[in-house]
Amino acid sequence: MLILIALFALTRVFPNDPARQLAGPFASEERVQDLNDRLGFEDPLPTQFGRLFRDVITFDFGESFSQPGVRVVDLVRPALWNSAKLVGLSLLLTLPLSIFGGIMAARKKDTLIDRSIVSFGLASASIPDFVSGVLLQFLIGVQLGWLPALSNAPRDAGFFTSLRFILLPALAILFVYFGYIARITRAGAITAFEADYTRTAYMKGLSNREVIRKHVLKNALQPTVAVTGTQMGYLFGGLVGLEVVFNYPGLGRLIVNAANAPDFPLLQTAVLVVAIIFMLATLTADLIIAWMNPRARLDLGE
Repeated sequence: MLILIALFALTRVFPNDPARQLAGPFASEERVQDLNDRLGFEDPLPTQFGRLFRDVITFDFGESFSQPGVRVVDLVRPALWNSAKLVGLSLLLTLPLSIFGGIMAARKKDTLIDRSIVSFGLASASIPDFVSGVLLQFLIGVQLGWLPALSNAPRDAGFFTSLRFILLPALAILFVYFGYIARITRAGAITAFEADYTRTAYMKGLSNREVIRKHVLKNALQPTVAVTGTQMGYLFGGLVGLEVVFNYPGLGRLIVNAANAPDFPLLQTAVLVVAIIFMLATLTADLIIAWMNPRARLDLGE
């Protein structure tokens, strides 16, 4: 309910007249007033909020203001699917490499390998995703021609063809998140390597691989899981610059277009979807951490 109230309040803060923007600068006052009446802009705010609450309960968000006759769900669904593909491929590339880099940096603490991984991570994370996207687009997509420079795949493209079209923006996300996740993993791994249970495992004669797999990973990756869960909302709705650079019709670009229209039903639905994804991702991360840490399971049981 709090999300709905905040979302409703934010979408009503626009300084411009929404009906005037939708009708166009040369529309008559009668046309603007008719649009205000038809879209319910003149209704009291409690009535407008009641409609929003009804739409959420019934999962029927009505028609788009900016595209009359087109249902909001039909616009949000493909954008959500596109964002899900990009986020899935990005995590598939980022998490293994970041975790491996963090574990390796922790194992080689204060050595050249450690400093190189940390320095590269800091440098890559300091570059915005759309800047690294432009560089990758120019070098790999335009100069070398290895991958498509734009990520809007044809409608009849197969699964692997679609992945090829979104590989460049996924690599741009990898550059941004590698250093962040690797540093979080490194900090957790250092604590795990220095713990008493790890020393005991080495004293029992276990190999490095067994110690890392059985004792280090479950404890070192808990902060990594938490960070990944909290970043899911941004990955779905915040990659606007990257989506513009690669002409990718994702959820973040849909939100910006709906805000510029302004298209209240589309904007409210898209932002609500991002909020739900954020809550589900955070809940999933908490459940995974509880599975990895028996003490957290006991706390949840209490």
